[in-house]
Amino acid sequence: MSYDRLSADNAAVVFVDHQTGLSNGVQDQSLPEYMTAVAALAKLTKAFNLPAIITTSAADGPNGPVLPIITQTLPDAPIIHRPGEINAWGNPAFVEAIEKTGRKKLIVAGVSTEVCVTFVALSAIKAGYDVYAVIDASGTWNKLVQEVALARMVQAGVVPMTWVAVAAELQADWRNVTGETLAQIMGLHLPFYGNLLGSFMAAKG
Repeated sequence: MSYDRLSADNAAVVFVDHQTGLSNGVQDQSLPEYMTAVAALAKLTKAFNLPAIITTSAADGPNGPVLPIITQTLPDAPIIHRPGEINAWGNPAFVEAIEKTGRKKLIVAGVSTEVCVTFVALSAIKAGYDVYAVIDASGTWNKLVQEVALARMVQAGVVPMTWVAVAAELQADWRNVTGETLAQIMGLHLPFYGNLLGSFMAAKG
């Protein structure tokens, strides 16, 4: 394998079925952990000015609307409402939105991990994209299901990551202009880092 890192110039973020109804079924981690990771990923997307695509399944039914933290943070991101396709890649408008970004590295998260994330990831790999699955900003019904989904994706060449790893790879150097914004995001959504900043500021004061 080769290591070609994520950057603000080569990556796009895909939010698959982060919907209010579906999110209630997340049990492979706590709901607060899941929600903070999703919020952080949305804020990273904005901070690094990455193209974002949002898609939903049966948003007018029990799956519910997109989580407000995503639409509020990324109000200009296109939302592709799928009428029935389980694999979002089967929706031509979704694939067209991906292609319009011009990016070949896709940072993908969603609910559920073994269906919504995995199916898109495998399809994107087949279509020639590099795919990075953000596991903590995704969710499913139990830990076993998550582990099976991870094994399937890794076998196909998908790279599993967490939102913090995505953030650090995009930042690359704390001296880059996004450093202060990233520190604020990490301080808010990564408890130990918030404590670290608090201790530093207290000692400094």
